[in-house]
Amino acid sequence: MRTDRILARLEQEPERPSNREVPRMSRTRRVLFGTTLGLYGAIVAAVLAGTRLVRLDWQVMLFRPYKQWPELHASLDYFVVLGQRGPTAVLVAAWLGWRSWRQRTLRPVFALAVALLLLNVTVGAVKYGLGRLGPHYATTVGSAEMFAGGDIFPSGHTANAVVTWGILAYLATTPRARRVLSVVAAMFALGVGATTVYLGTHWVSDVLLGWAAGLLILLALPWFEPAIAWAEHWVLATRDRLRAGGPLFPVPASPPLPGAAPGPIPAPVSATGGRPAIGVQRVGSSEGSSAWEREPVPASAGRTAVVASGAPGTAAGRGAEGRPHHAARPHTTRSERTPVTPTGSRRPPHSDRVGRTTTPLAPSAQRGRPAGS
Repeated sequence: MRTDRILARLEQEPERPSNREVPRMSRTRRVLFGTTLGLYGAIVAAVLAGTRLVRLDWQVMLFRPYKQWPELHASLDYFVVLGQRGPTAVLVAAWLGWRSWRQRTLRPVFALAVALLLLNVTVGAVKYGLGRLGPHYATTVGSAEMFAGGDIFPSGHTANAVVTWGILAYLATTPRARRVLSVVAAMFALGVGATTVYLGTHWVSDVLLGWAAGLLILLALPWFEPAIAWAEHWVLATRDRLRAGGPLFPVPASPPLPGAAPGPIPAPVSATGGRPAIGVQRVGSSEGSSAWEREPVPASAGRTAVVASGAPGTAAGRGAEGRPHHAARPHTTRSERTPVTPTGSRRPPHSDRVGRTTTPLAPSAQRGRPAGS
């Protein structure tokens, strides 16, 4: 019951967006990145050349700090867990997931994912590429123990401590929080590195290179901010599309081929009968007539013709009464039609008779009787 109340309370809390801009690769950061990269190369070169740094490694190893201060061994066994990738990644991911939910953004989680991916790729490649053996597996005193099938150089615990705890300072939203988290991350990174030397699991040079490797990843993160923003936009857009019932991967419409002819234009459909509407146009009127003659327009003309009707507001393809307009038949006046009876026509044929379509008709002709009868 208390859990339900806590979750309900959290749902009612307003959104708290971040008020800090996304870090950019400034000139200062570039200088720090270049300096750290130079230090990284110098440490690798010093170990490969067997310089005083390798001699220091052997002196500390033979000193055996875990035998000098055995009372610290139990507590430091637990402290070094702060540099293990699994527990620290889960802990920091839970905190950043909480922040992502509060700020309504996926950037903190994606930034952690990118940092861990870079850590695994860069540190893992150098580890297996150089193949250095650890202090407990060393065979020759004074040797660098390189290319012997090991995976100890640089220190993964140290690099992971720098990246995992340093990402909290990188994603801080206020200057004060950034300073405090930077100090905490530095203390954890230094403590984990020194603990591995105390336990005899790493050389001193391993720890130095681990610090440099983790710092390089934190300094290079602004270069990956555009990719993080794109991934966040894609995930949120996909979520909205799935909620709306759309496909996970929409197929874009293929553009028409160059030079292809456009498709046929469908004929307009009548709103009443469901048949293609036939357009009509005005062709003229007779003198004194109040109605227009209509002539059918082919539907293949590709356009909607204007309805010829005396009534205003008539829609295309519809008569004045609102009914669909069908194909017109040949039109003749009633005076030109020959009366037909069961026995035949009562009117003698007139070869010289000419139809009158431009003069008004007499009332008698409109009733079907000969003019003048």
